[in-house]
This record gives sequence, structure tokens and C-alpha cells, in this order.
Amino acid sequence: MSEFAKKTIIVTGGTRGIGHGIASAFLQEGARVYVCGRSQPDTLPEWNGRSAGFIQADVRKEEQIQLVIDRTLAETGRLDILINNAGGSPEADAATASTGFSEAIIRLNLIAPLIFSQKACEAMRKTGGCGSIINIASVSGVRPSPGTAAYGAAKAGLINLTQSLAQEWGPDIRVNSIIAGLMQTEAADDHYEGSSGLQKIAAVLPLKRLGRPEDIAAACLFLSSDAAAYISGASLEVTGGGEPPVHRVLAEQTRNGKDTSQ
Repeated sequence: MSEFAKKTIIVTGGTRGIGHGIASAFLQEGARVYVCGRSQPDTLPEWNGRSAGFIQADVRKEEQIQLVIDRTLAETGRLDILINNAGGSPEADAATASTGFSEAIIRLNLIAPLIFSQKACEAMRKTGGCGSIINIASVSGVRPSPGTAAYGAAKAGLINLTQSLAQEWGPDIRVNSIIAGLMQTEAADDHYEGSSGLQKIAAVLPLKRLGRPEDIAAACLFLSSDAAAYISGASLEVTGGGEPPVHRVLAEQTRNGKDTSQ
């Protein structure tokens, strides 16, 4: 029997993309999984006839975060793992982005995970006595993020928040983050200008492909498992080797007779 078989997990933003993959992976391991989102999805994560429970909630609103926690506890009696996955940002010019826009992006990607973690910590201590929190961060938080400056700043803050909470909440609550690299999800075609754009990006990455939801899911399973019992405050990079510097990309294009720098 999987070590997750009697555990309850919440995955924010778990109805699509990376969150859907994470929720499906924990269902496969026998966990009771709840996902939340702002609107009811057409389908829910499922495995072998078992589906995730859905709770409609906007994680930017504290009272709706509490609703997710309360319903989860009412139906299962415990909370063991929280995956703060909800996030994202459209492109925006930093020079002209409105104050309201920037505040909304930072609230979604930093403030919401903080509040959810606070409430989850309380629930974990009351029900199981211990737990694991994983924050899904991004390479945008550890390198420049032109076009999504507020998002990058929020993800950088999330990585630092992870380290602080790990020190404050140990030994009973472990807190870690995953630095996700370039990911291929439903929204990737639009973001990277279609399949041809995805292929061009994949060609310059060390592993020659973008990340997939199952790559992040596998990292979540590890960090929340007993095998990671002494890992807290860590930032696990799931980037496929990372993005090469521009001079390496241009050099390879030149060698292949595809110099596009002019």
C-alpha cells in the first residue's frame, strides 16, 4: 500500500495543466485529493474510477481559502499535504502596467500561497500533527522575467517565503518549493507561438524538450514522501538542465547554419 493511501491532499489550481497532473499522480497513489479553482471544470483529475473532489474558490480571497480547508476537513477529517500550484500571469509591460494589475498578480502568486499555507499549517497540526507544504515556483523567480516582472518578483518572494516558513514551522511541518522550468501545458501553444515555437525552444534545452506536468508531479510525490523526511526549506529545480545563455544558443545556431541574429 502506498504511503499516501490514507492521506488528504489539496492542490490549488488543480483542474488543468500542472495542477491536474499533480492531482492525478496523488490519486494514482491512493490519496484523497481535493482541487480548487474559480470555475467548475468539464472534467476532474481521476485515476481508476476515483476522482478528485472539486471546491470552487478564488485563492486570492481569504474567506474562500478557509472554505476549501473547512470542507476538506469536514469530509476527510484531516489535511496532510498542500500543493500551492495556482498562479500565472499574462504578458505586461512593466512601464505601463497598472497598480491594480501588479497587485493582483502578486496576490495570486505570493499572498495567496502564504495565506493558504497559514491555514493549512493550523489544520495539519490539529488533525495529523504534521504535514508537508509544496510551493510551485518558477525559473522566473531566479532569473530576469521581462514581460512578467510582477510575476517574477512574486515567485522570487515565494522561494524566500518557503525558506522562512520551513524554519518557523519545523519540525512538524515541512515546507519546500519546486522551481519549474519551461512547461508544455494546454496554454503553452499560445504562450510560445504554437507548436513551431515550442520545437524551437525545445531544441536549445539540454534535454531537448519542455517539462511536462508529470515531471512536476513526480517531484511533488518525492518531496512529500518519507524519503524526503529531512528535506525542508529546499528549492528543487525541475528545469531539464536550465536555459542556456544567449551566446551558447547563437553559437549553436551558427554551427547549424541557422544564424538568426541579423
